[in-house]
Amino acid sequence: MPARTRLALSLLAVLPLTALAQPSAAPAQRPEVAAAAQRLQQQVIDWRRDFHQHPELSNREERTARVVAEELRRIGLQPRTGIAHHGVVAILKGGRPGPRIVLRADMDALPVTERSGLPFASRATGEYRGQTVGVMHACGHDAHTGILLGVAKALVAMKEQLPGEVMFIFQPAEEGAPVGEEGGAALMLAQGLFKDYRPQAVFGLHVFSSVQAGQIAVRGGPLMAASDRFSIRVVGRQTHGSRPWGGVDPIVAAADLVGTAQTIVSRRTDLARLPAVVTFGAVKGGIRYNIIPDDVELIGTIRTFDEGMREKIFADLRNVSEHVAAAHGARVEAKVPDSDGNPATVNDPALTARMLPSLQAVVGADNVYEPPLQMGSEDFSLFGQEVPAMFFFVGSTARGIDPATAPGNHSPEFLLDESSLDVGLRALLQVSLDYLHGGAG
Repeated sequence: MPARTRLALSLLAVLPLTALAQPSAAPAQRPEVAAAAQRLQQQVIDWRRDFHQHPELSNREERTARVVAEELRRIGLQPRTGIAHHGVVAILKGGRPGPRIVLRADMDALPVTERSGLPFASRATGEYRGQTVGVMHACGHDAHTGILLGVAKALVAMKEQLPGEVMFIFQPAEEGAPVGEEGGAALMLAQGLFKDYRPQAVFGLHVFSSVQAGQIAVRGGPLMAASDRFSIRVVGRQTHGSRPWGGVDPIVAAADLVGTAQTIVSRRTDLARLPAVVTFGAVKGGIRYNIIPDDVELIGTIRTFDEGMREKIFADLRNVSEHVAAAHGARVEAKVPDSDGNPATVNDPALTARMLPSLQAVVGADNVYEPPLQMGSEDFSLFGQEVPAMFFFVGSTARGIDPATAPGNHSPEFLLDESSLDVGLRALLQVSLDYLHGGAG
């Protein structure tokens, strides 16, 4: 684990956001931010609705990338395309010397059939794990892409007065590359994204259903969990359902394994330190009512914030899998983890404290708060392992609807209040300008 990540994790208990920065008064929103937001409001809405109506799965974002590149060229930038399959990157050089920053948005959608009822709802389909599925921007990446295009257009218009440089990253496959493929932030970095452009800071945002529209949630240190996949194949021996003694039943062994694995978090993990989750997301085995199959496949996810806890849970799950299966006369082929996961998303404490007034300037100090740790995951975390990073949540649930009960991100009924597009644009633009001009904090 990089030293910066270890340090930020150690600051969790001793450096809460409120202790890092106590500004006497939040600065005013920059007039150029307000003017740009007003000018671009409808354009950002139109972009978002277009992307929403034409979603594409991870590593399949061909149309989205093409539209993004066309829009960037239209505003005077020279984008590079085809990075990590369908990633698009453009660099804006300001007219004055200054720092380098990165602004990132993700572009991919999910294998979800939309039930929002919107007039621009998705009717797209795609292939996922060998099945034809509905495809929907159920997480809000359409909003992120539209917001970043708006910020890019606003900053290009200020180019002559702008200090420093800005890299705009439109990233594919944040939701994870298909099995057997590479993608996302990891592949962009592996292909040398920061080789010739070394930034001082990277910023990103995420529209979030559990935050009310008009509010922003951010915290220094750990924000979102590390995410790892696992796969366990329980191997028995097929037999007729009327003669279970004639084989080895992998279904019963798998059921026992799933139950016993619950003790990994509830009895073996010190939850007084930090939270953790082990979830089985799919169980596949058998095809006929009276045939005990040869094997059962289990797949799932592990969420943690601490590297030591992460490794211990890996070891515990392997141990439980092997010994429970053996007790039933079965065996396992366990991949724990079965691929490179995302590390925890850790906001650089000093950077977050410095930029807190910028967020407050957009929505008011009373509408910026520190959220609890989030068990969801983001591969934005990989950028944060390279340079100081800040990632924040923009409320997307309309006023009058309780965010605690609103359909969440990844739901087929996820419904974004479009006022969040305006807030996101203003926030990311204010943060960018304040940092480049050396302000805030």
